[in-house]
Amino acid sequence: MTRILDGINNPQDLKKISPGQISKLAQEIRDELVTTVTTTGGHLASNLGVVELTLALHRVFNSPKDKIVWDVGHQSYVHKLVTGRRERFDSLRQFGGLSGFTDREESPHDPFTAGHASTSISAALGMAVARDMAGDDYHVISVIGDGAITGGMAFEAINQAGHMGTKLLVILNDNGMSISPNVGALAKIMNRLSLNRRYHRAKSGVRWLVSHMPLGRHLWALIEWIKISLTGLVWPRAFWGQLGFSYIGPIDGHDEAELEKTLAQARDMYHRPTLIHVLTTKGKGYEPAEDDCIAFHGVPPSNHSHGDIPTYGQVFAQTLSKLARENPRIVAITAAMSGGTGLNLVAKEFPDRVIDVGICEQHAVTFAAGLASRGYIPVVAIYSTFLQRAFDQVLHDVCIPKLPVIFAIDRAGIVGDDGKTHQGSFDLSYLMPIPELIVCAPKDENELQHLLFSAVTSTHPVAIRYPRGPAVGVPLETELHKIPMGRGELLRNGGDIAIVAIGAMVIPALDAADMLAKQGIKAAVINARFAKPLDSDLIIRVAQSTQRMLTVEENAIAGGFGSAVLQLLQKSHLGTVSVINVGLPDEFVDQGLPELMRARYGLDAQGIVNRVLLAFPELAQSVKAASRVGNVRG
Repeated sequence: MTRILDGINNPQDLKKISPGQISKLAQEIRDELVTTVTTTGGHLASNLGVVELTLALHRVFNSPKDKIVWDVGHQSYVHKLVTGRRERFDSLRQFGGLSGFTDREESPHDPFTAGHASTSISAALGMAVARDMAGDDYHVISVIGDGAITGGMAFEAINQAGHMGTKLLVILNDNGMSISPNVGALAKIMNRLSLNRRYHRAKSGVRWLVSHMPLGRHLWALIEWIKISLTGLVWPRAFWGQLGFSYIGPIDGHDEAELEKTLAQARDMYHRPTLIHVLTTKGKGYEPAEDDCIAFHGVPPSNHSHGDIPTYGQVFAQTLSKLARENPRIVAITAAMSGGTGLNLVAKEFPDRVIDVGICEQHAVTFAAGLASRGYIPVVAIYSTFLQRAFDQVLHDVCIPKLPVIFAIDRAGIVGDDGKTHQGSFDLSYLMPIPELIVCAPKDENELQHLLFSAVTSTHPVAIRYPRGPAVGVPLETELHKIPMGRGELLRNGGDIAIVAIGAMVIPALDAADMLAKQGIKAAVINARFAKPLDSDLIIRVAQSTQRMLTVEENAIAGGFGSAVLQLLQKSHLGTVSVINVGLPDEFVDQGLPELMRARYGLDAQGIVNRVLLAFPELAQSVKAASRVGNVRG
């Protein structure tokens, strides 16, 4: 049976569909989302919730002339399906396939590349101002969730848009959730709309009843007028009016006809910033996702399995819970990522000592600084890609006053299918120049727990970076011990070359040393542990004995760990030591399975071996020469 969806190759095709076919198309799209996303992995619940909204947007507006800016971009799958990318949809989040977010390089229907929250209103306002300056006549629409709109950047954009009075449409997609339950005063105000949600469920029944009464159509129009008049009792219209916005809503986000009518009204009648408040259900139409929208916010690929090996995040949470039992002054902080960082597990035992500040990374860091200034030990659990947003706060509010804030940096290095907006490729480079900050990375989960214990018992700001996903699988020691700050370890002796690795690259370095040994090349392996301060004595001693060194890091080479080692050797007048830096090149790493991308960039064991043989061919030649001599003597 032919699907309506199979005939949708661009937004213009949507306009040809009769209103009576929309609900069937919406169901086909939901079926496609469930089938594909549960196979490839991705953001499921959020996309199920915006099916009708996406269809209405594309039936009312004319993309790509009109600019639809999706905040974060993780809920743009329906948008992709109806803008010419349906046939490639099964490549979602795969290497060389469709991005899991919006991407300007992927389609002209994606006017803005996104992956982080709270950016859409700023970007849309910039496009609207550019339109006015150029004398163009297109429409600009920002679609932002109720979680993302609580971010400080969104407030800054709202403030500017209201001040300028530029024609701009902001659609507030209110589903009561971001990734974790929304927090904050604004979220509490919006939660009052639960009354309005019940109203919408009853609305269709009341409409049917009224329509069968004498003068029913006129009576219904009167009821609608009363509803609009009383909206301010639920959401004060004056709130947005004082910010310079017209306000429309709340609107049932699953009533496609009502959405089209409202969007057309806003398009044609309003000539200043306008906000349409749309109520949707996250996971709509797929019962498992509706029942547990947190679990189905992001689903793993169908072939995804960790076995019995815990993730680094789980080990972090387990260790932090243990430390919190022993020290009541430990407080954990997350920026709307309690589940992803593992802090939801800590919160079960210490609900008053795990604080979710919402999608506000800058505030999270300075809030932690305030706690630290009063003698508490704040642990800020945050993804590497999101800590970028709080660089100034780390530098200015934590490190200048030397406050002992601990940064638990999850998703450091290559993160896989989330792609270039989420790779943790830069944290070593942007953290290492900051004075007073100690920067370290464990080689495995056992070392992670010891580093975390060392950090919370120190008096310094400390950043601990660790990868996404399953740990190495080594046993965890029950007794925690301190690792001296700046102390690495020599894991393997060897006189031909030294491989100095940090974090997740230590295990591949050891495997590479084993492979080199089979070729007669003796490689020393150093687990640096600390990018700052470096274990100068150990690195210098091994460099002097080998005269050859290879540094390995899952971070950008520019300004990274290897650069620090080079600076150390130069400062120590060891310029005669040959050093090769191995890491991520000067480019944004695209999506793909972590093991595939590590092999692509030479960050697996074979890649390290190849770099050694390429950079130091004399090692292989000397082995061959020794072999020939041995054969002659034999």
